[in-house]
Amino acid sequence: MSAAVDFQGVQWRQGLSRRACLVSLAAGPAAWLGAPSLAHAGGQLEEPLIDSVRTALSSAVADLAPPEPLFATTEARLLYLRWLGTMSDRLRQRKPAWEVRRDFLQTVWYESKRAGLDVSLVLGLIQVESAFRKFAISPVGARGYMQVMPFWTRVIGDGDPGKLFHMQTNLRFGCVILRHYLDRERGDLYMALGRYNGSRGKAPYPSAVFAAQRSWFYQERTSDA
Repeated sequence: MSAAVDFQGVQWRQGLSRRACLVSLAAGPAAWLGAPSLAHAGGQLEEPLIDSVRTALSSAVADLAPPEPLFATTEARLLYLRWLGTMSDRLRQRKPAWEVRRDFLQTVWYESKRAGLDVSLVLGLIQVESAFRKFAISPVGARGYMQVMPFWTRVIGDGDPGKLFHMQTNLRFGCVILRHYLDRERGDLYMALGRYNGSRGKAPYPSAVFAAQRSWFYQERTSDA
């Protein structure tokens, strides 16, 4: 039988034309997934944040210590390593260098778990947003793997948008922002993804992310014995 991995026992140490954009959107998820050279972010919208939310988000992005997962059990560590090996094989064509794949996947896993997000969802979002390109820039100025809008560095960071091209910084911001939108939408992932893309309530973007997510599901194989 097979069971979905849950990684229990883990502890942590802390230009594209407007017309082209519209054609891509109208074509739906298949077109988005079939055009990996494009950055598809519509752009998060800047909204007023109450002080408590701003403070919480600022705290969430402040600690950028290297992601170093610590494991409570040997089995938990082996489970993570099996996931890492499987995802590395799937990512090989996009990132040929093993060290680059390892660091990227470890950071995605760390930041996703830290924010309480499904890792496969975050990988699917990155595939749609930037096609795994570290220095991607969208037509509206969103940057990096998770296509974070520069205003976020002013709202909850140190104001330096150049840092959004730093891998962990970008993934940290992206995961924290998606978690914030998911909380605002009371757990409605469809609406949260739309808000992340600046297209709240419209189907193409969430559908594209959900379709891409399927490429990153992981099933832990177990024996019947």
